[in-house]
Amino acid sequence: MTAGERLAVEAPGAGPAMAIYLHFRGLITSGRLGAGERLPTIRQTARDLAVAQGTAAKAYRMLEREGLVVTGRGAGTRVAAGAARLPAATARRVHELIEHAREHGLELDDLLDAVRAGWDGPDPAPA
Repeated sequence: MTAGERLAVEAPGAGPAMAIYLHFRGLITSGRLGAGERLPTIRQTARDLAVAQGTAAKAYRMLEREGLVVTGRGAGTRVAAGAARLPAATARRVHELIEHAREHGLELDDLLDAVRAGWDGPDPAPA
């Protein structure tokens, strides 16, 4: 992350540790961060996002408890083997959907609502 970068995920009312956790979880489970890739240090994450180191450390512990990352002394925090949960083809399609939605000026909330509705209901008829 670079200084001043906004988290890709907003977690209203959940607090900064949860937002950091969700951000990295999304990158990992989608395959955008691959097995063995190193996360920024806790200190760097805290500095980049202007949060306390304890807040960043809490987010990293949450990732570790879920088995998404492994932390080794001197080796830093790395994405665990097999942590990506989306098959590569699904991740590609998600990225294509996002790109298509942006090209057509759709809002994130509208896209998420459509995905949730499609997930929970019958297949919609093509428009």
